[in-house]
Amino acid sequence: MKAWIYGQYGKPEDVLKLDSNVAIPQLHEDQVLIKVVASGLNPVDAKRMLGVFIHADSPFPTVPGYDVAGVVVKVGSQVKNLKVGDEVYGNINEKALDHPKQYGTLAEYTAVEEKLLALKPKNLSFAEAAGLPIAIGTAYEGLERSGFSSGKSILVLGGAGGVGTMVIQIAKHVFGASKVAATSSTGKLDLLKSLGADLAIDYTKENFEDLPEKFDLVYDCIGQCERAVKAVKESGQVVTIAGAVTVPAFKFIVTSNGAVLDKLKPDLESGKVKPVIDRKGIFPFSQTVKALSYVETGRVTGKVVIYPIP
Repeated sequence: MKAWIYGQYGKPEDVLKLDSNVAIPQLHEDQVLIKVVASGLNPVDAKRMLGVFIHADSPFPTVPGYDVAGVVVKVGSQVKNLKVGDEVYGNINEKALDHPKQYGTLAEYTAVEEKLLALKPKNLSFAEAAGLPIAIGTAYEGLERSGFSSGKSILVLGGAGGVGTMVIQIAKHVFGASKVAATSSTGKLDLLKSLGADLAIDYTKENFEDLPEKFDLVYDCIGQCERAVKAVKESGQVVTIAGAVTVPAFKFIVTSNGAVLDKLKPDLESGKVKPVIDRKGIFPFSQTVKALSYVETGRVTGKVVIYPIP
């Protein structure tokens, strides 16, 4: 099969190569083989390629990629619900930083455990679905772990990014937040409001921690924990997914779980929660290196997706 592959750590432009003769991954009994149609990129892809978690990685050569949307073409003997022809999506690595699969999603085929997948919402394209799993899973898990519930207020730092755009929507439309505030640069404030933010804060013009109002939860998507703890109520929570942790905040790494995607399927199919893809964010398979560089700028609105995958 065709796949993007690397055999040493380094920057994508230095180490990532397109190979037409990569073996199709072997199928374990609890896995399905997916013909990949689209793959969503995440900051973790480049971090892994740079060797940031070298001691918990899989052996070389490595096909990168976590998020997938595609069609089941083969099922293992212990697979219970999925069948050949099903359109599915998910994050193929249960633990993002603990021995992610050697053969990821930037390939024609990928093998993945049934429990990490869900049926693709009918109203979403493969490209839209491929941009969701890590972002929507991280957003939901952080809200759940922090005990967020209806009637509480939330401040989202980095509201226009992949995870931030999901936190705003899920907090507001699924958990029933009483007030959602979020930060972004000037040009993205309208997007935040369209997703459900009641207060859109321009971080180029004001410091969120100087607001008189404090929040039940501050969800830090960008690594500003030291400032985040100054914006939370005394009884509140701070959750972060990037950078150093300042007490009393906590940090977590998402666990992939198809059941979470299933749970959110009605919200996706009703349009309550919408995928957000950067307006320059769909790159063809041949431009994967360029797409990874774009993710690394930190300027992406929503997600970047590789589509179509031949």
